Amino acid sequence: MPDHTPRRRADAAENRRLILAAALDALNESSEASLNSIAARAGVANATLYRHFPTRESLVLEVYRFEVEQLVVGADEFLGSLDPAEALRAWVQRLAQYAMTKHGLAPVLRTATGPGTALFTQTYDQIVGALARLLDAAADSGAVRDGLNPDTVVLALAGLWEIDPNSDWRSTAAELYELVLLGLRR
Repeated sequence: MPDHTPRRRADAAENRRLILAAALDALNESSEASLNSIAARAGVANATLYRHFPTRESLVLEVYRFEVEQLVVGADEFLGSLDPAEALRAWVQRLAQYAMTKHGLAPVLRTATGPGTALFTQTYDQIVGALARLLDAAADSGAVRDGLNPDTVVLALAGLWEIDPNSDWRSTAAELYELVLLGLRR
């Protein structure tokens, strides 16, 4: 009898990815999205979703981790395909989208990712590390000042988390981050 374990593992990994992507979209649209609607959107059976994520909280927390991972990976992708100043701008645009996602996940995330929690520290460090790489590359290219502290830049961008996601958040976010980026210039 042939062993199909690697194929099953690949299928399980793909199902997990589909569920996370569907959950991210669904929860951005409505923080009240049901797990059943997320399973349908992902094209998987309810049992498959529950096998990966037995509770709504476990799914929301994993969506949060997934979104942070996409944000961090995006920094290196942008640096690989854009000049450093444009990579920084593109990443900050993605950070604004991330801030809006966090609004949609807020009820569950409030306690799990508050300051002082392990998840907050882990994800904050990843985000600041990605920003540090972008700032270093932009400084090396002459686009921004040398020696910028990524913690301070994140603090300057913290207004992104104060924008109402039900408003015209994209233009407000663009105004905010363009102002911050202008202040970073050499």
